[in-house]
Amino acid sequence: MSSAVHHTLAAIWRIESAHIVAAVVRRVRDLGMAEELAQDALVAALEHWPKDGLPNNPAAWLMTTAINRALDWLRHRQMMDARHNDIAHDLEAQQAHVVPDFVETLDAARQDDIGDDLLRLIFTACHPVLPRDARVALTLKLLGGLSTQEIARAYLVPEATIAQRIVRAKRTLADAQVPFEVPRGEQLTQRLSSVLEVVYLVFNEGYTATSGDDWMRLELCAEALRLGRMLAELAPDQAEVHGLVALMEIQASRTAARTDAQGKPVLLNHQNRARWDHLLIRRGLAALERAERLGQAPGSYFLQAAIAACHARAPTAEETDWARITTLYAQLMQVAPSPVVQLNRAVAVTMHQGPVAGLALVDSLLQDSSLRSYHLLHAVHADLLQKLGRKDEAQVALHHAAALANNAQERTLLMQRAQDQAG
Repeated sequence: MSSAVHHTLAAIWRIESAHIVAAVVRRVRDLGMAEELAQDALVAALEHWPKDGLPNNPAAWLMTTAINRALDWLRHRQMMDARHNDIAHDLEAQQAHVVPDFVETLDAARQDDIGDDLLRLIFTACHPVLPRDARVALTLKLLGGLSTQEIARAYLVPEATIAQRIVRAKRTLADAQVPFEVPRGEQLTQRLSSVLEVVYLVFNEGYTATSGDDWMRLELCAEALRLGRMLAELAPDQAEVHGLVALMEIQASRTAARTDAQGKPVLLNHQNRARWDHLLIRRGLAALERAERLGQAPGSYFLQAAIAACHARAPTAEETDWARITTLYAQLMQVAPSPVVQLNRAVAVTMHQGPVAGLALVDSLLQDSSLRSYHLLHAVHADLLQKLGRKDEAQVALHHAAALANNAQERTLLMQRAQDQAG
């Protein structure tokens, strides 16, 4: 009985923890304290549920317990410092909404402002005052439902390092007095960009791990997709949110085809498209259509999703609309120019116009100091040299790419390609 209860509680907590923390932080206005109070509710459940049995609505029980802990904390703080009149008023207002029925409490909270609470929490965790690695860690902890140990394992760093990042992030938010609110106007656009950047960064780390032995970390992809879908519900009028969701849905659709029976990586043009998840593709295309209907200027995620859609719509690799993809990459260079985008454009130009045209672009990128240690640049260079019959040069480029690759599976794939050139 006890193990079954613990398993159920863990599952419920993973789903509901972000809602609970968000509801509590709106009341106490302190992210660190809100997480502690939410954890108190979890501890209370661990104490009571094994002996008392599961409540009729476990999620509502946790929500109400956490809110009550928050109210107790506010009462105590009010008594300790009568000068905090704003907290006293907040307490009085919140007390008026506390009812004994757990189901009614949760339903009222969700109907009134639980969506806004989650949106506030996302924007707080991804505030630009925090460095990128801290945003990622805090987002995965609060909204992804991952433990410190899981985050550390995902990013191959010591657990203590992740714990320090999270602690520092909370302290930074408190010291900067970051308001727990959804920004408005121009600030909304700036902050939303930070949120989307972190979510996509998490997805990319799961889709192709930067280091370690695993080619993919599917749990990170799933968490990023969940957060993206949540954002699409909470900010339905933002085209770039739908663009990001479309991009992640379509990319995630290829997961099963990205490795062979031995677990080795399979590149896009060699994948068995019958293994693609067509439900995810349909969801991605629908999200792309929603973004288009909003009539906003195409952003980076929208354009990347449109490129992914070209691949998704092609029955075979040979039928890919490379002319359309080349045009989209040219647009992307106008919206979000970067050497990596230019490299991807070079690949598209190669597929559309031939290796000579692609090599001219890649040769210029080889002079870019910011890309010299980027293994994929040298892998693309090798591919172009091979297409032009310059096999010895291609083999050298592949060895160079393999030496720069941090992911073991990618390194193995590149070394195998180099051996194939020698043969």
